[in-house]
Order: sequence, then structure tokens, then C-alpha cells
Amino acid sequence: MVWYHVRDLAAARRFYKEKLGFTETFFDEQADWSKLERNGMEIALAQGEPQEDGGVAHVDVTDVKAAADELRQSGVEVGVVFELHGEMRLLDVYDPDGNRLQFAQELSAG
Repeated sequence: MVWYHVRDLAAARRFYKEKLGFTETFFDEQADWSKLERNGMEIALAQGEPQEDGGVAHVDVTDVKAAADELRQSGVEVGVVFELHGEMRLLDVYDPDGNRLQFAQELSAG
């Protein structure tokens, strides 16, 4: 599980669920943290100051290019899609606090 610190937990929970397609699996209101999941990747959000050198969640998606277009259209900050040797496409995605995730698409061998 990758932990992200966020300045506004309520806003971050909405962002990850509504914009990035995560499902919240646990929320602890007293301890100010939440656990979310998408395609087997579990992340945790905790109230606090974002860490620049924190972990990076790796989220498998069916089509990185389509995901990039959809995220850009909804106002999410994303990098450029890049391809690794015809085997994988990757996309850096940033939450409002600057935390980085990476969306990945495995390409079928040709």
C-alpha cells in the first residue's frame, strides 16, 4: 500500500473517488485517514503535509491514452504518455497536493 499525505482529506477522498476511479474501502474519521483501491492497487490518504519523496502508486488501466484524455478534460494534471519498448505505456497523474501516481497499460506482444 502507498501512503499519500494530503492537506484536505475530504477533498482528496472526493478527488480519488470521482476523478481517478478509486473505491474507498476504509475510513477512520478520528485518525484522519482513508484506504482506497483501484484494480488491485491500494493507497491510503492521511491528513498532513504532502511528501515530495513519497511512494508512487502503480495503477493498471486498459487504455492509458484514453485515460489521459479523460483526466485532462476533467481538469486533472497529467504528464505525457510515454511508451517503454513497445511493452508498456505509462502516464504520470498528480493529485491537487502534487502527489504522483502512475497509470500503466501493458501492451500485447506483437
